[in-house]
Amino acid sequence: MELKLHPKQGEAFLTSATEVLFGGAAGGGKSHLLRVAAIAWCAAVPGLQVYLFRRTYPDLYKNHIDGPGGFPALLAPWLACGAVRLNYSKGHITFCNGAKIHLSHCQYPKDLLAYQGAEIHVLMIDELTQWPWDMYAFLRGRLRLGGLDLPAERRGRFPRILACANPGGIGHTAVKAAFVEPAPAGRIFRVGGGDGGMRRQYIPARLEDNPTLLRNDPDYEARLQGLGNPALIKAMRHGDWDIVAGGMFDDLWDPAFHILPPFVIPNGWRVDRSFDWGSSRPFSVGWWAQSDGSDACLPDGQLRPTCRGDLFRIAEWYGWNGKANEGGRLLARDVARGILEREEILARSIGFGGASSARPGPADSAIFAVENGNAIADDMAAAGVHWERADKSPGSRKLGWEKLRALLKGAREPDQPGLYIFETCRHFIRTVPVLPRDATDPDDVDTRAEDHVADETRYRITAPRRPMKRTKLGGL
Repeated sequence: MELKLHPKQGEAFLTSATEVLFGGAAGGGKSHLLRVAAIAWCAAVPGLQVYLFRRTYPDLYKNHIDGPGGFPALLAPWLACGAVRLNYSKGHITFCNGAKIHLSHCQYPKDLLAYQGAEIHVLMIDELTQWPWDMYAFLRGRLRLGGLDLPAERRGRFPRILACANPGGIGHTAVKAAFVEPAPAGRIFRVGGGDGGMRRQYIPARLEDNPTLLRNDPDYEARLQGLGNPALIKAMRHGDWDIVAGGMFDDLWDPAFHILPPFVIPNGWRVDRSFDWGSSRPFSVGWWAQSDGSDACLPDGQLRPTCRGDLFRIAEWYGWNGKANEGGRLLARDVARGILEREEILARSIGFGGASSARPGPADSAIFAVENGNAIADDMAAAGVHWERADKSPGSRKLGWEKLRALLKGAREPDQPGLYIFETCRHFIRTVPVLPRDATDPDDVDTRAEDHVADETRYRITAPRRPMKRTKLGGL
């Protein structure tokens, strides 16, 4: 069986990269590639152990067993002559040379224990963006050759990982950061030991790469174009990783409206901060300026009219270790000192609207919980940083998301308060616009996603309204 790859990427794919993401547009033949590659490699390497994963068994069966392109159909001649055996109950496809394809599913973190002792020579993950990154990292840690004696012509090509994905899902941000952003498509790069130490490559999946689908179903592209939602079309038809199909905010977010260059905060604007605590997971601090209706002077000297109540995210500090959704494990006192150091810089650069410092704002109520006679909020207060309790009453999450959507929409309407983000707040820009909805509760964000900046933002926009000094609008 011939393994057909994109002509510009095939040589690198076969000989160099060891951790490959084939991702992007719907209909690009990604799942079919997994099956063909698994069969080709098992036929060529005696004893090879390939593990192909989907999150759930129904998805595994529907995508890789059922239908004219499933494993039974692809292997029909070999099954008929006895060269291959397919055990449906165990999910094993065994080749006469001892190679095996393990059809696997892993819906919950506890399910990983079943693979703790596995010796995986080839790891295949279908729809990687549907996986939490730590689950993927665990399975990647099972990747090893062990006692497999590779043929001379195959040495250096295994072990390897081949993953496929569309934009969107709980793992979107992590997958984009790991594969799509570090290097141009097709270029191979090596990551550090703390992130697996493997070589990586991102190969875009395009609808045009699947001529069989276009030939058998020529109206498929039109159906993608007819999805209606422009963001959904960009994600599904063109594989745009800056868009999440069906996300919480993708229908409203537009960098042209929402992202601004930093400017000096006008006197009279209220500046405060919000906080979402995390240790093993990231913490997030956001600094906010709320307009009193006066104009702002942009870096190029132009005056920008504002609406009373416009909210600007002017700075942030994201407490991570450089890996998606992993925290830096800083102590509360160290976080407080870091906040004060950053506020000294902010005071010199863009100011606090005439105030001497940023005002205390809402923080995750978890920091006020007393354990062993102490609370995180007390440790931070001792270092000079004070907070107010965020609203975490029943229904506050959904109310917060609805208010956030209203502010994003307001940025497009000159007579409504809007939300604006300074271009230096890269973690808001990286994580919030692509947050997926909860599959079982579409009015809520999927809490398994990297939602720490979003939570901290939600605390700020649901905080009680503060009285502001009314200032005469400039330019009138």
